Amino acid sequence: MVFESRRMTEGKETNLDETLRTVADLPEGRPTLQQINISAVTRQRKDGGHDLKPTWNTFQENQKKHQTHTEKLLRRLHLQDQHQHMLSSEDFVQIGPPIKKTNEIFERDLVCAFLQRLMMLDYRARYITVQQESSDVNNSQAVQVSDSAVTDDDDLDALFTTNVDIDQSKENHVHPMDVQMAVFHCSDSFLKQKMITKLSQCQYALPLLVPDPHTTNLECPLWTFRQITKTWKISTNKENATTVTMKSMPIYKAEIPMVSFFRLGSMSLSKSQLMNALINDRHDTFFHRNCKGSTKSRHLMDGVAEIAWYCPAGKDNDFFTDCIAFCNLHGDSLAIGKQREILTEMSSVIVVLVPTLEKSQESTAVISMLYKSSKPLIILNADNDCSAVRVKPQKYKLGMKERSQSDVSEELKKIIKSLLSEPHTSFRLETMAKVSGIIVDEDQKICQNGKSAAMEIVELIEKMDVAKIKDKFLPCQGQLWSNWCKINKELHHLKGDIEIEKGQKSHQLMELRKKQCDVSDSKLMRLFTQRLQSLPPKEREYFLTWTQILIDALSTDDLSSILQNYDETWSEVLVLKKKHDKTAQLKHKQTELELLSKKLQSATFGLEHIFREMGQIYEAHKSLKKPSLGQQPDWTKYPELAADLMISGHPMELMDGDAGHVPLIWISNLLQEVIKKLGDQRVFVLSVLGVQSSGKSTMLNAMFAVSAGRCTKGAYMQLVKLSEENKDKYQFDYILVVDTEGLRALELAGNATLHHDNELATFVVGLGNMTLINIFGENPADMQDVLQIVVQAFMRMKKVKLSPSCVFVHQNVTDITAAEKNMDGKRRLQEKLDKMAQLAAKEEVCDVECFSDVIAFDVQKDVKYFAQLWEGSPPMAPPNPGYSESVQELKSIILSKAKQSTGITLSHFSTKIQDLWNALMNEHFVFSFKNTQEIAVYRKLEVQYGNWTWALRSEMLNIENQLYPRIEKGQLDKVELSYLTKETNKTYEEVTKNMTDYFEDDKDKEMLVQWRGRFETKIKEFHEDLVRGVKRKLDEVIQQNNARKKLDNKKTEFENNLFQKSKELVHLLKCIT
Repeated sequence: MVFESRRMTEGKETNLDETLRTVADLPEGRPTLQQINISAVTRQRKDGGHDLKPTWNTFQENQKKHQTHTEKLLRRLHLQDQHQHMLSSEDFVQIGPPIKKTNEIFERDLVCAFLQRLMMLDYRARYITVQQESSDVNNSQAVQVSDSAVTDDDDLDALFTTNVDIDQSKENHVHPMDVQMAVFHCSDSFLKQKMITKLSQCQYALPLLVPDPHTTNLECPLWTFRQITKTWKISTNKENATTVTMKSMPIYKAEIPMVSFFRLGSMSLSKSQLMNALINDRHDTFFHRNCKGSTKSRHLMDGVAEIAWYCPAGKDNDFFTDCIAFCNLHGDSLAIGKQREILTEMSSVIVVLVPTLEKSQESTAVISMLYKSSKPLIILNADNDCSAVRVKPQKYKLGMKERSQSDVSEELKKIIKSLLSEPHTSFRLETMAKVSGIIVDEDQKICQNGKSAAMEIVELIEKMDVAKIKDKFLPCQGQLWSNWCKINKELHHLKGDIEIEKGQKSHQLMELRKKQCDVSDSKLMRLFTQRLQSLPPKEREYFLTWTQILIDALSTDDLSSILQNYDETWSEVLVLKKKHDKTAQLKHKQTELELLSKKLQSATFGLEHIFREMGQIYEAHKSLKKPSLGQQPDWTKYPELAADLMISGHPMELMDGDAGHVPLIWISNLLQEVIKKLGDQRVFVLSVLGVQSSGKSTMLNAMFAVSAGRCTKGAYMQLVKLSEENKDKYQFDYILVVDTEGLRALELAGNATLHHDNELATFVVGLGNMTLINIFGENPADMQDVLQIVVQAFMRMKKVKLSPSCVFVHQNVTDITAAEKNMDGKRRLQEKLDKMAQLAAKEEVCDVECFSDVIAFDVQKDVKYFAQLWEGSPPMAPPNPGYSESVQELKSIILSKAKQSTGITLSHFSTKIQDLWNALMNEHFVFSFKNTQEIAVYRKLEVQYGNWTWALRSEMLNIENQLYPRIEKGQLDKVELSYLTKETNKTYEEVTKNMTDYFEDDKDKEMLVQWRGRFETKIKEFHEDLVRGVKRKLDEVIQQNNARKKLDNKKTEFENNLFQKSKELVHLLKCIT
């Protein structure tokens, strides 16, 4: 530092008064680093004076000592080689041995256990108890015993003697935060990012400034924050009405106030514990000295600045009304000036903890500088018991001596609230990249190359309305693909002249493919695929991650704006409905709401849509066998590019969620490329099904670290590799996880939902060696309905050989005895499924006695209960440790069942997709129903409808038979429509009465009501058509009868003429003779 180095070179002693005078002489406002050295350490001499001693030699000695401790720590954790050969995320995404139990964990297992538990969202990963390697568990003593001889006379002397010699060689266990920071230092960028994202989900503080343990460099791991999104609600009161506004954004973009805490000197009070009381009094956001596992020896945390966020829930009991960042500088801030300077500059409010507040203290220079700066300052004095005092505007002091932590924290909250209600500076994480004197992890060349490539993509779309991006740059997957899917489905259900219609539909499909080819050369797709081909694997990974990060950042503001407009419009619609307003204004608002809903769906944009476009471009060109021309992208390489990504762990779309269709050509060629690169490996296919927002994707992410994206739509497949040490235990090489969108989605309605859900469920259950049926809570009603359709569909698709199995997972079950209490519920579930399987078998004429004959299922073993995900109320609640235990238990069950399976080869899996999807395309009837019972009830209704129509038809036949003789006798030359209607009216009334009675009195009337209107209309139209048809027939008979009469009359006339002519001819002949 300028100030410190000048004093050292001059070699003069400087007393405290001189230092204070220097501070006093500074101009008002914020002192600069050149004006004062805020990291100078004032030393007290024996004679009572003070000086600033040269510290370079001491610094070097401390640095050397620190490096020795660090190397020793890394050896203890078996990480000594990892600083050169970084731990990677691939190491921990693979399926390895199960997580060891606490009593089996030794120091050598700590790193692995920490990461495994953290990946499963178990916040207790920070508190792992370690067993001693050399201890004999049976003979070891919990408490040390003094080995000095003690007699009755000197036993009191032994009591009062300090036994410094007792087992001093015994090492302390490793400090929990040293484990976390050692793993952090020894991980590559992607594992660091994954690790920090998980720590954030566990509601832990995250490292913002980190000293390199091997050098003096200070680092900011900005990259690790890029995938963290925070959500909070702001409650505002206007005109006696409370408005709650939701905000959700990547945390690195948030401009919010930051409150920084420093400790100057040594204190018995815990700064971190006090901060926890401000953020979340039920959870240790910051690790403190009173946490489980804490030790005096801590090597990697001093100088680390950690950051955490308080996110309000929009409720009355919120600590603060808006999102606030809290930063904690660990260690004595007097000795770590660089970090303190940076945080002072960035903070909105500074809170300083001091052991005592006197001019003779070492901290005086720093306090004086902070006091004279323009930053709001709160000084907490451990040696004073006074309440909060405002010394001058924005400067407070507060005593902590003999006061409870809750009292101090409450006063501190009030002061911080008051300071932040005034104009203040804001903090944005991204600005850390501009701070001089620190190394930012994103400045690595490989990361910058990936970012530059991603920026080329984003620059094309950054000024566009996010809802129009897909239409302009991804046209193949829009309306063209949707129309293609619709016509393709119609092709499997032809009516009328089948050959002609088939030819027409096939021609339409080819025309749509031609249009796709014509629009497939978008600049965005060209750039994206070129970068995929040209970048090396690591840079490509950065490129893909940056692309998603930057796209999310673009869409965040637009999505928030659309959501806000939607919320306001919806509120207006509700108000109008309450007023029973039927005017055009309500209709206008409802139309506006519908448009916003569509805009919201089209505004979702991510990497998955770009990959989908690649698939459609490939399918279009492949269908037409059209080679790439000129500047067009080389579409023949697309499956290979996607295969590389799939092998490296990226999810690939199996079923398009928007079109509800499987792109068979693309999927087939993609898997073919995977086979070329890996060989025809065996995979165990694990699929998951559940209603919307039941936690399927969260469960899979915690179990296998897989993710299909922010909100799964359709079905995605992802390869998870077995580790080398685990391969010998299984008969396959990979688990292929198929994640699906939530069933019974509110965006769809009526039959569209039923058909889509039933089709999707049948597809993924049929594909899977095992399917997890995910249920939110204890009631499986929705999933029972879907499974019944799946079972009946399987019975109808006899040609496809399927052997699925399933496990039911009940999530968010709060009662720990749920499994025992629900034995009766399990029995009822089994009975219901068996009953429906038998009903379906009867309908489809199959030899099936129970549900497990179709889908393997053991009600005793295959029903699991999960604890609720959150331990408290979001957004500040950490995950429930019981949830991660349930995840681990379920994972063990899945893997133990998988051991008995040989899985399926990738080539067989590809064929199975083709066969199953084609069978589904040919099946239509069964998917339109909610469950098997509905199918049976509907078929029974159709039988009744046949009886009713026959009654009308029979009555009409009687009327016809009565009228025919009268027409033939010439007694009736005209039939009025009203006459026929009147004659059949009695029967028609009887039929409608019978129909009404059936719909109202049948035991299945609740189910029948959905078809009542349709069948009443059908019978009415049938009656009218029948009457018109009979009238037409009778009119034709009358017309024919009249024509015959005319013909008969003409015949008599002709006969008479002929007779007369013949008479004349005879008379003439007689005359001649």
